[in-house]
Amino acid sequence: MAGPVRHPIDVAALERYLGEHVPEIEVPLDVKQFGFGQSNPTYQLTSRATGARYVLRKKPPGKLLSQSAHKVEREHRVIAALHGGATGVPVPRPYLLCEDDAVLGTPFYVMQFLDGRILEDPYMRSSPSPSPSPSPEGKQQQQQQQPIISAEERAALWRAAVETLARLHAVDRAKVGLASFGKGDGFYARQVATWRRICEAQARTVDVETGRAVGHVPHFEDLLGFFGDERKRAGRPRDDRVTLVHGDYKIDNLVFHQTEPRVVGILDWEMSTVGHPLSDLANLLHPFYGAGPGIVDDGEGSSSEESNSDSDSDNDIPGLPTPSTIVKWYGEAAGWAVPEPEMAWATAFSVFRLSAICQGIAARVATRQASSASARRHAEAMRPLAERAWEMVLLCKRKADEEEEEEEEEKKKTTKKEEEEGVPKDTAKAKL
Repeated sequence: MAGPVRHPIDVAALERYLGEHVPEIEVPLDVKQFGFGQSNPTYQLTSRATGARYVLRKKPPGKLLSQSAHKVEREHRVIAALHGGATGVPVPRPYLLCEDDAVLGTPFYVMQFLDGRILEDPYMRSSPSPSPSPSPEGKQQQQQQQPIISAEERAALWRAAVETLARLHAVDRAKVGLASFGKGDGFYARQVATWRRICEAQARTVDVETGRAVGHVPHFEDLLGFFGDERKRAGRPRDDRVTLVHGDYKIDNLVFHQTEPRVVGILDWEMSTVGHPLSDLANLLHPFYGAGPGIVDDGEGSSSEESNSDSDSDNDIPGLPTPSTIVKWYGEAAGWAVPEPEMAWATAFSVFRLSAICQGIAARVATRQASSASARRHAEAMRPLAERAWEMVLLCKRKADEEEEEEEEEKKKTTKKEEEEGVPKDTAKAKL
């Protein structure tokens, strides 16, 4: 929900620019800032004349630790390419991209405000707020009532999210002008190299007041050592699947229809690229592996056994699909079966990546560039998320070792059987 502006912008300059380039957006404008949008400050623009609402996203001011993490130009490019309905991928209508720093200090773009539901809780446990909260004027104001979501609708909403993701991955990049949007093959190898570079820069960032460095995520070298292993063991996804990927696909980056279980818009495209589709599916599964709102808000999560289980959640929420059901839905919609070891590897990497993103938020908090009211809580999630990723890596390793032991045992049995049957050793080796 939009509220007071925490990062002021030159509204007069914005109105002049929009009046010249997008006359259908009638000025003057009322401006508020959204509470979400950790990386790029996001504003709600409302025309006083018509009441029409729009959304502005801009690159944050100051020296940026990662040039790749704030690409509003990239966001605009992919939204513009997908808009129009030909792809079946729902996105807001883009109105304008401004790359002239003289207007608002950094590049920005303006897009359509989508009237729908943004479900911040991926478990969709919406219920009336338990108590009133004071308004800015000091008056008691009852918080907005959220409708209860039934088990049937919860399942339908999740399935809609999964099927929308499959449609995104089916987009022909060349046909929508995104043939050169990314590098394609070697996605995870590039990701490992990229996040090593980003994490090292973020770790060196010092707090402007205390002088204390943010520091590395726990198990940093061990994690990257595992993910950087080029051998096809422990489930590393193969490079033969390359699609357009969102980069941060999750329930609260989707806008659902007000009354129907369908997605009317996908938001927050700044990390979109060309890569492996399992990276998006793994991101969507975060809430089931201790990387949902609980761990981000509280720094707490379930045990490693729980985090890798296939239960609905601690509360067994009616209608909430299990991870295996979500993966099955995706496979059906995408037209290919997802290998379990590859899904486990991709999910572990995704949780590590989330810890690195939280490290980036911690770095922006340290330099006072953070753009969200909850930035400090997200920054504190860096360590528990990295611990969770390491637990998942250990499980991947254990399963891989067990599989190798089983394969070795089978080879020994085969060799012994052939020797007993009088098959020459050299022939037996050739068969193996």
